[in-house]
Amino acid sequence: MAKIVSNFFISMDGVVESPDQWHFPYWNDEMGAVVEAGMNSAAAMLMGRKLYDEWSEYWTTTEADQDVAQLFNKARKYVVSNTLEKADWENTTVVSGDVAANLNELKKQLDGDIQMSGSATTVRWLLANGLLDELHLLVHPIAVGHGKRLFEDTPTHPLKLVESTTFQSGVLDLTYVPDAG
Repeated sequence: MAKIVSNFFISMDGVVESPDQWHFPYWNDEMGAVVEAGMNSAAAMLMGRKLYDEWSEYWTTTEADQDVAQLFNKARKYVVSNTLEKADWENTTVVSGDVAANLNELKKQLDGDIQMSGSATTVRWLLANGLLDELHLLVHPIAVGHGKRLFEDTPTHPLKLVESTTFQSGVLDLTYVPDAG
């Protein structure tokens, strides 16, 4: 049975928006190994509609990062949306209707992780509906001061820290699971 695993580059003040503007000075081999391990454990990728629109346009046309582009383009992908009628990106399936039931069925069908990178709105919904199995945060030692935060106007969600590592760059690699209490 698959797990839904969410991954974020996140600042000390909770910002997850536009990590390309603040994240790269902290990139090192330790972080690269964690990101690569996550990609290698993926049976599929899951994303919300906004991220799908951005990534499907970028990864199918970019000349840069061809190794990553090929990986993402060939991967099995699922996009959560009740407004997207057709997904043109290779190997993409739209998850709509009773999304919670459909994702639970998907988790039963797959082995490995259903990896997410970004899609904060979708992650909040998954957490609120008991569908998120793990939350991986790469907490960067920077306060960005503006931008969308992972948790904005959300109910309380108890989480349990199950793994932590500090990188030489000062980035914290934290893994949480929902804590049913």
